[in-house]
Amino acid sequence: MTKQLTEKAIDIKWKKYVLVSDRVLYFNEAYPNGSITTQRFMTEDSWVEVFKATVMPDCSKPERYFTGYSQAKRWDWFINKTSALENAETSAVGRALAMMWIWVIDSIASLDEINKALNRQKAAEMPSNP
Repeated sequence: MTKQLTEKAIDIKWKKYVLVSDRVLYFNEAYPNGSITTQRFMTEDSWVEVFKATVMPDCSKPERYFTGYSQAKRWDWFINKTSALENAETSAVGRALAMMWIWVIDSIASLDEINKALNRQKAAEMPSNP
């Protein structure tokens, strides 16, 4: 990669975070014999999307791999209203890459997880209607 990690990172609540798209680009450049695969799981709840991502740095060594899981509820918050499926898959890939320690600065948590936590925190802080 031509840019340094710190130049790619964005600030989320005073923590540095590198987007999954940047991590995937890095992985593809650094591990030309690697692979990223995803698997969608069907759930009893049709409103929930669940994905597992598997990152293999070297396909000639299939015993060495990293996994990440993610779920997204349709209509749960802004992006999931239209893209829960895609969001869950991307988050799973981000977590699998983080397990490989690719461009993790402050946290393994995905941007989606951070946003969910912030939204829950905001909802908890709002006064309830009488």
